[in-house]
Amino acid sequence: MKTIDTNRRNILKYAGLFASIPFVSQLVDKSTLLAAGANKFSTDLVLNGDVYTAAHWGAMKVSVKNGKIVKSVNAFDGMVYNPLQSVTADLVDGKYTNRIKAPMVRKSYLEKKKNNRELRGADEWVEVSYEQAIKLVADEVARVRKEKGANGIYGGSYGWKSSGNLHNARTLLHRYLTMGGGFVGGLGDYSAGAAQVIMPHVMGTLETYEQQTSWPLIMEHSKVVVIWGANPMDTLRIAWSSNDGVGLEYFTKLKNSGKKIIIIDPIKSNTVAFYGNKAEHIAPKPNTDVAMMLGIIHTMLSTGKYDKEFIETYTEGFDKFADYVMGKTADKTPKSAKWASNICGVSESKIKELADLFFANRTMLMTGYNMQRQHHGEQVHWMTVALASAIGQIGLPGGGFGISYHYANGGSPTTNAPVIGGITVGKASGGGQEWLNDGSSLSIPVARIADCLLNPGKTIDYNGRKITYPEIDLVYWVGGNPFVHHQDTNLLVKAWKKPSTIIVHDMYWTPTAKMGDIVFPITTPYERNDLTMSGDYSNLNINPMKQVVKRMPKSKHDYEVFADLAKVAGFEAQFTEGKSEMQWLEEFYNVAYNQAQKSGALMADGEPMPDFTTFWNANRPLTFAPTEEGLNFVRYGEFREDPILNPLGTPSGKIEIYSETIAKMGYKDCGAYPQWFEPIEWMGMKNKPAEFALVSPHPSLRLHSQLNNTSLRNQYAVADREPIWINPADAKAKGIKNGDIVRVFNKRGQILTGAVVSDIVPKGVIRVYEGAWYDPENPAKENTLCVNGNANVLTIDIPTSELADANIANTALANIEKYKGKAPKLKAFTPPKGAK
Repeated sequence: MKTIDTNRRNILKYAGLFASIPFVSQLVDKSTLLAAGANKFSTDLVLNGDVYTAAHWGAMKVSVKNGKIVKSVNAFDGMVYNPLQSVTADLVDGKYTNRIKAPMVRKSYLEKKKNNRELRGADEWVEVSYEQAIKLVADEVARVRKEKGANGIYGGSYGWKSSGNLHNARTLLHRYLTMGGGFVGGLGDYSAGAAQVIMPHVMGTLETYEQQTSWPLIMEHSKVVVIWGANPMDTLRIAWSSNDGVGLEYFTKLKNSGKKIIIIDPIKSNTVAFYGNKAEHIAPKPNTDVAMMLGIIHTMLSTGKYDKEFIETYTEGFDKFADYVMGKTADKTPKSAKWASNICGVSESKIKELADLFFANRTMLMTGYNMQRQHHGEQVHWMTVALASAIGQIGLPGGGFGISYHYANGGSPTTNAPVIGGITVGKASGGGQEWLNDGSSLSIPVARIADCLLNPGKTIDYNGRKITYPEIDLVYWVGGNPFVHHQDTNLLVKAWKKPSTIIVHDMYWTPTAKMGDIVFPITTPYERNDLTMSGDYSNLNINPMKQVVKRMPKSKHDYEVFADLAKVAGFEAQFTEGKSEMQWLEEFYNVAYNQAQKSGALMADGEPMPDFTTFWNANRPLTFAPTEEGLNFVRYGEFREDPILNPLGTPSGKIEIYSETIAKMGYKDCGAYPQWFEPIEWMGMKNKPAEFALVSPHPSLRLHSQLNNTSLRNQYAVADREPIWINPADAKAKGIKNGDIVRVFNKRGQILTGAVVSDIVPKGVIRVYEGAWYDPENPAKENTLCVNGNANVLTIDIPTSELADANIANTALANIEKYKGKAPKLKAFTPPKGAK
């Protein structure tokens, strides 16, 4: 298996510095604020040639002609094609791009009309000078701090901001707000909010964003690979830092490996299509994975085909869980294969077959995040651990479970690369005013933001403690798009009208920007310089993110805006530390360079890491080689070898199938061991409020809502709307044909979509990808139609349970009907009234 990794070491051989490339210098403006002053640093741009940069979808070579982007491709040859890398030009100036071109303020907000909050999203906009915008924000932040303290400000910027380590919008916002005296932050995330709370109780670690057993060991030792509730052929196109692409290569090699591959997913995803007859596809009903797992475990316990020694040595409280499985507890219901089959729709014989198969073979359970974004989502990964414990292969090469193979190339072997630095949040500064020192450590679960805005003073349970919602009067949101990623959009619209002020930084007129009060036009990552690394776990590359094109005349970096706000507040020196963009980047790079000098780490080509000037002028990524330790990493291998010397971080030091800690919390919706709880809405319920199970997985040609405003949309839009997949039998019953406009609706809202009639979805299930930009037909009207098909208009905004308070985006029912009226005009990708 080392042959695979030797090939990886030869991905890139350096050809030396670029020669004879024509350069052009940026023009600068003359403002007295730092945002203008920083422009005086002359960054040479490639006028005709190739520039290397990076994004969440990977390192890219961007070709420029006469100062315009004409092409972008993977920086490395021979990698699995990633279409997300092809549309860089669109993100700067494309048909749907919809750039914010100047600082803008809502008219009624600027005029201080009493009803201005009610006009959010339905108002016209007024251009103001950058200096005026800075003053408006600085004055409002100061007012709210003085009147309500740090607890009056919510620092948004939920994730998936720019990949760069300097122009990290989220960190920069928090740096400004922290130095100014504090703010209300967020707990967890939307991606894996339930799993990341339950797993520390079960395994003693976060688990969701940690390295997995190395792929070479999977290829060598695994006999059965189960891809459960994941769609890696789509989701491995992206990463939190920058995609290294290796995960897709391994899943591609897996296809012809001869291993038994099982994909468990209600939908025939692109991963199912990719493997074709090389994999078995099992389709349980949505929201029933826990019941299916229980049926497998019951079969193992009933037949005695489970690892008793592993359970006795490495787990805590399995006997109490086993009593539940066998029906010896209060409900007196054995969780047999027949019981499970009645719930999940998978045959009793197949469930029994899987029990035998998993126990008799080295089996790796690769689960995804999608199935924990459901009501009682904490249970599914806890149950996965219980199943893996019964199989008894946790800590063995190629065995056990992993919940991050589908994300950020988990399992891609970790390299010897030193790690670059990045800008930090910093510390609070009084700024000469006592009330600025009223810093707040208060945070709320990120998925509860609408509930918080609507119900200040409400107390909720969260992971064994109480949280009382503050009264938020100012929301500062950067680097994110909550009006696409948050559940029950119409509820969020109501909540968003509660604060006095909403400030947004964005590159584009996203739905969130349109719902703001003060909006700053931000540079794209291709209009500034930065650094990032490839591979959240592998650290395969250090990537330059070189500025590709000249910035728009009135656009600013987030860093510049916050530095100017810090100047007004009196802590500019602390915020900027007197450094320019390139000085920060050199410092970040030198953190890694100095590590390499001390350790003697070499790059994959055997050469030493170059100094910053050489690296930057070379205009190429650096590639590092996997270490022997990385190649042979087995998750929980040391724990299995000696659980006494290498205990887990749980109270018992073992895998906690029964958690005394959770038992003491006394939650009705999350007990002391993993269980089946009936979801609030699902296909098997009585008196269903709607007919179809709605699944809204991660899209194929976007990163959530990112790239919805590119030409990739032309490949999937139907009738100029987000597509909906409908089973042929359901479509026939509703009189719907391919290409028809379909209204999808429930008690929470309504959307328009374009019909794709296909057996990709089973009967009774519909699919609408999450991430389409919210586009209200009449923003002044409640429950108005979203004409662009944003799935979250239909989803439910309640917590998974009192333990994690995570989102349940994949628990929802909806109705469908052919839309018979004249389709409203799409406005998702056009500026609002008053904007240019």
